[in-house]
Order: sequence, then C-alpha cells, then structure tokens
Amino acid sequence: MQRTTHRSLLLARPVVVALAAAVALTANSCAKSEDDASDGKKSPAAADAGQKVVTPKPGSKTCTIDAYGGEKIDLKGATVGFSQSEKEANPFRIAETQSIKDEAAKRGVKLLTANAQSQFSKQISDVQDLLAKGADLLVIAPLNSDGWDPVLQAAAAKKVPIVTIDRKINATACKDYVSFIASDFVEQGRRAADQMIEATGGKGEVAILLGSAGNNVTTERTKGFKERVAEKAPGLKVVFEQTGDFTREKGQQVTEQLIQSKPGIKGVYAENDEMGLGAVAALKGAGKKAGDIKIVTVDGTRNAVQGVVDGWISGVIESNPRFGPLAFQTLDTFTRGEEVPQDIVIQDSAYNGDNAERDLGKAY
Repeated sequence: MQRTTHRSLLLARPVVVALAAAVALTANSCAKSEDDASDGKKSPAAADAGQKVVTPKPGSKTCTIDAYGGEKIDLKGATVGFSQSEKEANPFRIAETQSIKDEAAKRGVKLLTANAQSQFSKQISDVQDLLAKGADLLVIAPLNSDGWDPVLQAAAAKKVPIVTIDRKINATACKDYVSFIASDFVEQGRRAADQMIEATGGKGEVAILLGSAGNNVTTERTKGFKERVAEKAPGLKVVFEQTGDFTREKGQQVTEQLIQSKPGIKGVYAENDEMGLGAVAALKGAGKKAGDIKIVTVDGTRNAVQGVVDGWISGVIESNPRFGPLAFQTLDTFTRGEEVPQDIVIQDSAYNGDNAERDLGKAY
C-alpha cells in the first residue's frame, strides 16, 4: 500500500520564476470522450483550465542535477520519451497525452511516445525501448506504483532524469526520479466526502467504487474520503467497496451488483469520472431517477460535468490532466542546473450544481 506523502513544497527563487511561467500556461487541447458531441471549439472558460501549483509551504525538499547525478543539457536539443499507462479511451488519458504532445511541439522538442494499453509489463518494456531509442529525459505516467526497479536501473545507468506525473512511483526522489507532479489525492478524497456529506445530509449508507489496485491514487483517494466522513459525518456509513478499475464498463457492472445487494444505498463515491458515468448508466438501467442515489466523482471530464448539469451527479472534484507545460518546464529548469521541487502539487477546482453549467468549458 502506498504511504501518504507530505506534498507541500518549498521553491527556491529560480524555481519560483521558472515554474510560475509554466503555471501561467494552459494546454492547447480540451480532449473529448468518444460520446462527446462537442464541436471541438474552446469556450472562453477553457482559457482558465491549465494547471496551477499549490502555494508552497516551508520545509519541502528540492532536487538538482548535481545531487541527482545527471548532466546539464539543452532541452531544445534533447529527446524526451513519454510513457502513457492506459488506453486512449479514457478522457483523462487523452487530454494528458495531448497536453504532452502540444507542449513538446510548442517548444520544438523531439518527443517519443509509447502507450502501455493498461498492461504494466508492457509499460516496463515501453520505457526500456524509449531509452534504447535515445531518450535523454523521461516523463512517465505510471500504471502502478511498484515494480519499477528495471526501469530505474536502466535510466540510472544512462543518467536519464525521470519526471513522473499523476501516479507516484515507490522509489526515492532525487535518486531514482527527479520530481513527481500530481494532485493531492488525499485532499481530493476529503473534498469528495464534503460533497457527499452535503448531498446526503450526512446520513445513510454509501458505497465506494475503488480505482485500480496497486497505485497511490486509489489508496489516497480512499483514505481522504474515509477520514473526512469519520470526522464530519459519523452517520454516513461506508458499507460497500469494490474496484471498478477506473473504467466505465466495470463501474457499471459493480453498480448493478450494488443496487441489488444494497437497495437502500444513498450515495456512490466513484474514484474517477468513468466509473461514475458507469454508475449513472446502471442507475438509469434500473429505472432510477436523477438524484435518487447521490454520485460524487473525481476527474472533471466533460461528460461527468454535464452529468452534474443534468442532475445525475451531485459533484465532481477536478483532477487536472494537462501536465505538458508544467512537466516540460520542470525538465527545463532541472537540466539547466537549477533546483526543482521533488513534489509538485496541483491546485484543483470542483464542479457542483452552482457552477457546472457555467464552467463546462473548463472540462476535458
């Protein structure tokens, strides 16, 4: 199980300047899911949809290329390898990959890409292949948190710096990898619990559709949700937990089982939007009406936010996938010899009945 990590960070003066530039940038795409009827045009709200870094707090660790054991290089002349973990059917992954591609193109950086298709053994071989093809730097969106020793050893042998995004690798920062860029998943769970408490009045039985096993996202979103419910709403009981593997199909299957075994369930916390949308499909198939069972999700996809507008979903906690600008700025700062934070935390927004329709253009 992934231990919760303290993710506040202290930016040295040059890092503040460098990362501030990245924070001000927004990704150039707002990806669609397969059933999104959008015409692809950005709304004005999309201009404010880029990642923003949480205000740093004292005491966090940084990394330099000297401490890491690498060599200074010019990012413009470097080859960057990007390893995506999951199939490009999930809107989060579509937007994440597109953001990396857009930023590489904007900077004129050669980019090599690979997609593990949700197979961890393939992701390990993918990254080894990126190294063999001459990647000077790596950006990895890990499928799992454990099992990375072969890649870390191969990268260390070639002195190739690694930045991980979205999910954490269980390894040592500034030794095995440079920086981890992601949301605060424990806090996302807490905020989802706040939405659920508000939607249910803090009483009744609720279920959790867990994400995939073996990664810190699932562990920490669950931890945050349970901690906040225990703290603020002891009358709200988690009576069902089962993995939906972060997929819509599995989320629907599990919810169909749930409403048979727990007909009095008041709420469903889905640890990503795709599972939440699967839950909506299950409820519709069972003849339920919008709002009969409260659903709270995490991600911020366009279809989930539309679900809030339509009344099927009570709230969505954002997890912003547009990592391109921040990932490349971190690599640029690091390869120039300046300090970068070991943990870079993204500030996420949220959607509810008050703002979902207005802010739909921010969704991906």
